[in-house]
Amino acid sequence: MYKILVIESLHQEALQLIDARNDVNYQLINDVSEENILAHIEDADALTIRVSTLPEKALQKGKKLKVISRHGVGYDNIPLDECTRLGIPLALVGSVNSIAVSEQTIFLIMAVAKLGAIFNQGVKAGNFGIRGKHRPIELYGKKILIVGFGKIGKKVAKRAQALGMDILVYDPYLKPDEGDLKVLSSLEEGLKIADVISLHLPLTAETKYLIGKNELAILKDKAILVNTSRGGIIDETALHETLCVGKLHGVGLDVFEQEPVHPDNPILSHDRVIVSPHSSALTDETLKAMGMMTVKNALNAIDGCLDPTLVVNPEVLST
Repeated sequence: MYKILVIESLHQEALQLIDARNDVNYQLINDVSEENILAHIEDADALTIRVSTLPEKALQKGKKLKVISRHGVGYDNIPLDECTRLGIPLALVGSVNSIAVSEQTIFLIMAVAKLGAIFNQGVKAGNFGIRGKHRPIELYGKKILIVGFGKIGKKVAKRAQALGMDILVYDPYLKPDEGDLKVLSSLEEGLKIADVISLHLPLTAETKYLIGKNELAILKDKAILVNTSRGGIIDETALHETLCVGKLHGVGLDVFEQEPVHPDNPILSHDRVIVSPHSSALTDETLKAMGMMTVKNALNAIDGCLDPTLVVNPEVLST
């Protein structure tokens, strides 16, 4: 009998995929302490995990592991180098969350552009005259720079085009002549001319503080910055300082350097910052789809047919 260790619960229909197998069972743990994970991982053939941090010690103790199946597309909570050293593939869910995240991205862009939070709070406080104190902006004809042009970035571009926006792309993994896209050769080039900047890339050593003090300084006045990818890509200290001088039209954030974000985080004090609780992918539809794919990756690894296109470190599949 194979065992899947399920760290943090998945959609019920996803768990039913395991129940349908007579050769596999699962153990669900919601206590994500290192001690509890270590107590249950030794006999696991596969492991699924959502947002909690997987300690390296767990990988070292999980000697039967055939896969770490991550419920999402980011993996900064997983020690990838240790997975690779031990020959354990790290599998992601692919594009199943791309519609939800791209929709949330457009929502944040529009909410910032139209000063949604400011006007909402003003009217509810009896200040209808607030409409004369602030000016929203139109998105039609504006340039949007999409940083990272994977599945989510492509869907954001399609939706932005429907709003009449001009699409600019920066992604070092794209060729300059990628179809009809205007692919820029440098991030700096895009930051200088974009009206809206939308971030869609993983948090790695390479992307940590990709948007820092110098990058924020070269943005156009009244630019909009949106991040629905990972906290830590933006230097929040530098962003706070930039907001204090009134340079930006506004910011939309679904992610933060530290999560849950602390109520005292100075970013939250700015009325031109609209936030959500890392919830872009948490629609009913996407939670089901992510859960199903997470379990399928675990089962496929057990069956020896894991899709290499969903594996972050595919080099371990040949070992």
